[in-house]
Amino acid sequence: QVQLVESGGGLVQPGGSLRLSCAASGLTFRVYGMRWYRQAPGKERELVAGITSTSTGGMTIYADSVKGRFTISRDNAKNTIYLQMNSMKPEDTAVYYCYAVWFSEYWGQGTQVFVSS
Repeated sequence: QVQLVESGGGLVQPGGSLRLSCAASGLTFRVYGMRWYRQAPGKERELVAGITSTSTGGMTIYADSVKGRFTISRDNAKNTIYLQMNSMKPEDTAVYYCYAVWFSEYWGQGTQVFVSS
């Protein structure tokens, strides 16, 4: 059974930092492209960042709204991806979801991030 378990969410002040983690199990992690999505209240789910499999170069993409502030990375030895979020803004408040895709796709249950003073 495939599981994606996010952690690291919480409350942070504007300008602060958080690091999200997504631990994967039940799949051959290294072949999967991995992404972070987020969904704010009343808004559609949007792509935040993605990283390809190591065999395809581990290339990264970012939403324009987070470029230069967020960094996605993967550790194949730990079957885990990370999202380092710096210089956070109130508009980063959302539920953040981990997503894995190859021939199948899987979602995590989400972790809540609040950015507020």
